[in-house]
Amino acid sequence: MTTMPSAPKADKIVDVQGLQDQRQVAIDKVGVKNVTYPMLLKTRDGKTQQTVAKINMYVALPHHQKGTHMSRFLEVLNEHHQEPLTPDRIPEVTAAIRDRLNAETAHFEASFTYFISKPAPVTGMKGLMDYEVTFECESGVPGAISSFIIGVAAPATSLCPCSKEISEYGAHNQRCRIAARVKFEGTLWIEDLVEILESAASSPVYAVLKRPDEKYVTEAAYDNPKFVEDIIRDLALALDADDRITWYEIDSENFESIHSHNAYAQITRDKSEA
Repeated sequence: MTTMPSAPKADKIVDVQGLQDQRQVAIDKVGVKNVTYPMLLKTRDGKTQQTVAKINMYVALPHHQKGTHMSRFLEVLNEHHQEPLTPDRIPEVTAAIRDRLNAETAHFEASFTYFISKPAPVTGMKGLMDYEVTFECESGVPGAISSFIIGVAAPATSLCPCSKEISEYGAHNQRCRIAARVKFEGTLWIEDLVEILESAASSPVYAVLKRPDEKYVTEAAYDNPKFVEDIIRDLALALDADDRITWYEIDSENFESIHSHNAYAQITRDKSEA
């Protein structure tokens, strides 16, 4: 007759992560990455939107600690998923990660697709446009203001001023990707940032266009030609004029239609240092 070994008592389980490390090397970020997780977001019109995010969560690890407790990141995430996750709640989640893991600093990153119902410019036909959105937050000393960044990337149309000037028949145009990462005060909706981005292009793009809409968009872009430099400068001016924005990092990439390369421009500015 054989007997099964008894399970070890809970007080006998060694906490390996909590052991001392003799190498004396601190780690800036350690944690879990690429967690697929549902997110419920508030929208500007007072509704909510369900999406799926890729989430990264990290903490700083002191030189004397061997490892961090990976399961605790997911514990915190699970405790906060019942309510809509808005930008003002991200610092709360990040601070909870810092406290639960007893760390000096914690980081939270989420990237997801956000949909906006957008009417065509003439017929008003609605279609869902998808935008790339990121939330980034760093939480340090308890009681201090957390650093929060919202990022949005939007597709748009750019039409070349040089091509329009020198060509007898039309001008070449292409899709472009305009993106901004911003720090802000007060309330800034994803929809707000999308509108600012699209206003810097030759023309926005739409999910649904009938013939009258296509005519309007084509002519609007032709009447509003912009180099990539024009797009990024106009975007910078728009963000400078918005008192909510305190810092921004912006870029635009034109996926050229007659060249084998893309055109690119980028600006970073801290408005508090202006």
